[in-house]
Amino acid sequence: MAARVLLGRRVAAPFMAATLAGGALIPSVAFAEAPEDLSKKPIYDDFEIPIPQGRRPNAIALFRHHPAGLVTRVAISRDTAAAIGRARLFLYEHATRAEDAVNRGMDQAFHLEKSFTQTVASLAPPRESGEQLMPGLVYVLVAGMAGSIVSRNRNILLRAAAPLALGVGAGWLVLPVTMNNVSGLLWKYEQKFPVIAEAHIRTRENIFKSLEMAKVHSQVSRQYVDEKVTGVRDAVEDWVKKGK
Repeated sequence: MAARVLLGRRVAAPFMAATLAGGALIPSVAFAEAPEDLSKKPIYDDFEIPIPQGRRPNAIALFRHHPAGLVTRVAISRDTAAAIGRARLFLYEHATRAEDAVNRGMDQAFHLEKSFTQTVASLAPPRESGEQLMPGLVYVLVAGMAGSIVSRNRNILLRAAAPLALGVGAGWLVLPVTMNNVSGLLWKYEQKFPVIAEAHIRTRENIFKSLEMAKVHSQVSRQYVDEKVTGVRDAVEDWVKKGK
């Protein structure tokens, strides 16, 4: 009898030790049931209310979270939600169009500024030409004022043309490179209007023809005067010889 009790105690001790070790080493899984009462406040923010199958709601539930932790439920109809969506798309489209219009306007303004800067820079003479604008512009201004003073007692047409003619002439005399650049720029703009360009070409050709004719007439007159002077000199020399 005593041997059975002793044997039972010796067998039970290792069995209890193995059971405790197995419970500590092998993890167990605990299952919890979901709450059936959905009217209570959830502990998580991302909580969705299940919708019964086979029934489509006519309203959309919105939740507003307040700083105090309260949740307000607002229900709106699907038509209202669709109208809000269309309004948002309408505002987005018009905002995009306005932004594009502003960008196009800024691009045009930058393009005009760049074109104006390049045009003004192209009129300046290069450094290797040795031409200086400051004294030359002063001379052109003085020539224009002189033309205005000279023609102050004449008719209005001469008073308008004399300063311009003297100023342009002084510009071609003291600033030939700059005036050439200005004339090239004016000609480029005149080519956009064929009528003005053709009138300019005809006027220029007439001026050149007039200058050529004046040059020819001056040469003929000089030759005529030289012949007359030579004839008079020969006659005087002959008269002097005969007088001796």
